[in-house]
Amino acid sequence: IMNKMDLLLKANDLRTRFGEDFKSPVDIMSLAHSIDNLTIVLYPMGEHLSGMCIKSNDNPVIAINSGMSMGRQHFSMAHELFHLYYDKSTTSICSKKIGYGKEIEKQADQFASYFLIPPNALKDKIKQLKIDRERTLSIEDIVKIEQYFMVSRQAILFRLIEDNEISIHDVEEMKQNVIQSATCFGYSDTLYKPLPESKQYMTYGYLIKQTNEAYKSKLISTGKYNEILLSAFRADIVYGTEEEEEEIVD
Repeated sequence: IMNKMDLLLKANDLRTRFGEDFKSPVDIMSLAHSIDNLTIVLYPMGEHLSGMCIKSNDNPVIAINSGMSMGRQHFSMAHELFHLYYDKSTTSICSKKIGYGKEIEKQADQFASYFLIPPNALKDKIKQLKIDRERTLSIEDIVKIEQYFMVSRQAILFRLIEDNEISIHDVEEMKQNVIQSATCFGYSDTLYKPLPESKQYMTYGYLIKQTNEAYKSKLISTGKYNEILLSAFRADIVYGTEEEEEEIVD
């Protein structure tokens, strides 16, 4: 049986490690980039996988399905951080569907939900929106909540059902026309779309840093340096970008 209180404590523990409070939205991708020995791989994995976590030699790798919406990628990253910090297994491959699969995957989803959407913060947000406590959450309310916490429609509906804030009967309608429902209320569609295709294959973090340090220290040849970076989808470092844009310092 899932111990939700334990998962909430773990979510709060990790927020504390990152220097975050228990009420504010977080930029999960920036937090992941701050983990010194972590390599992050973005790769379009198809329709069934959300990501994976591989722990070996104290240099873990988290891969995220970059073909998913940005909001879903945020949830996937939080899910993988559960595997990184709290799962004893060395490798996890994670389904795209939230709340399904093995017990450890369900725990990781619940953890991700608590980490990105702290219970008290969600209660406060709903209280602000539902001045009339008797009314149900509208589609505009849903959009405001998912935009505030920077998560996908699937992730916020999963949580609101868990917290009995919406009924299972409301969900099907709220899953429809997601982008249109956000843009009609004046929001950008960025949260609901993946990165541009040119950025969907990318590696960041420890591997890139160590490769550059090894090259500067003349531990690897130019050929090996280029080989590693190209295999990590970093042709931009090897060759530069096609059009060198003028940097804006502001």
